[in-house]
Amino acid sequence: MTATPASQPAGAVDALLLVSFGGPEGPDDVLPFLRNVTAGRDVPRSRLEVVAEQYRMFGGRSPLNDQNRALAEALRAELPGLPVYWGNRNWAPYLTDTVAEMAAAGVRRAACFVTSAFSSYSGCRQYRENLAAALAALPPALAVPELVKLRLFFDHPGFVEPMVDRCVAALAELPEKARTDAHLVFTAHSLPLSQARASGPRGDAYPRQLRAVAEVIAAGVERVTGVRHPVELAYCSRSGPPAVPWLEPDVGDRLVELAGAGAVGAVVVPLGFVSDHMEVAYDLDVLAAQRAAQVGLPVARAGTVGTDPRFVAMVRELVEEVRNPDLPRRALTEFGPWPQSCAAHCCVPPRQSPQHASRAVTDAAATGRRGDAAILMGNDATSTGRRGERR
Repeated sequence: MTATPASQPAGAVDALLLVSFGGPEGPDDVLPFLRNVTAGRDVPRSRLEVVAEQYRMFGGRSPLNDQNRALAEALRAELPGLPVYWGNRNWAPYLTDTVAEMAAAGVRRAACFVTSAFSSYSGCRQYRENLAAALAALPPALAVPELVKLRLFFDHPGFVEPMVDRCVAALAELPEKARTDAHLVFTAHSLPLSQARASGPRGDAYPRQLRAVAEVIAAGVERVTGVRHPVELAYCSRSGPPAVPWLEPDVGDRLVELAGAGAVGAVVVPLGFVSDHMEVAYDLDVLAAQRAAQVGLPVARAGTVGTDPRFVAMVRELVEEVRNPDLPRRALTEFGPWPQSCAAHCCVPPRQSPQHASRAVTDAAATGRRGDAAILMGNDATSTGRRGERR
């Protein structure tokens, strides 16, 4: 007989699950990890080898898992008494194993923090599908916990304010003559146009959210420095066939264009990433920096939020929103606080019909295998690209 969780007070949460993408921990992990990322896509081994070589430039180890370990420890300190678990989509610790561990430990209702901040299929909806699959894989003897996905946080002060400080710090790294007129070049993972257009409940949420929060951060920089810097939005990590249109401009191309137009400097701001993982380390710190150096444009790269105490406190605040839905919910853009739940058609992947999607994810929850638990869905984003590391 299937066990069912005992009833809990409304809003109760007895664990936090940190959900991320995962990354290889050493050279032997690289190709298996890339096969996990590209499963079902028929990507040739030759292409995987090209990407694997980029990992080998950094010793075959992605920094992402170490950064998630640090974030989990910071969250344990921020949330004493609340167990903090961690599971990945594509590498150990796998989400399926972690959810099984939680169920075996008697977790009944867990808040789930996905380390991506913006709306898209691969950064939000796919994680909800991953959580549902992890519930479906539980042994029949275990009670199925309820997994409550925390809302999207792209414009929460706990994310925005650290990014303001990192932009200010990066401006100070530029040559003095380049600081005042430097462009702020905000970057995020590129998406196929079809996926970008399907993002959010009414479409185009991904680029609109990025633009909105970039303007808020630029305004914050102006309050600190007294200078209103020009704002650019560019993208990195494009992949896929050249004939398929993706969001543009490429960050490297845009830096070259700015140099040609007379720009004296730029700060590259990895807005779409919450940690300095491989796509930041390679696509921005290597490729984009090389393009800028070739045209003589001074650039500095702003840091990501990482384990900034304000970011860690933001996660606690999002958990408290679940515990008490009447609490004020903070947001700094015209979007307002993003809904805790999303509609069935939100971020539908192009390969799925609306009918397919509505069967997979209902308008408020994706039900578990036995129908005795649910994933309550918020909405955020990140994309799986050439390497898939968007956290």
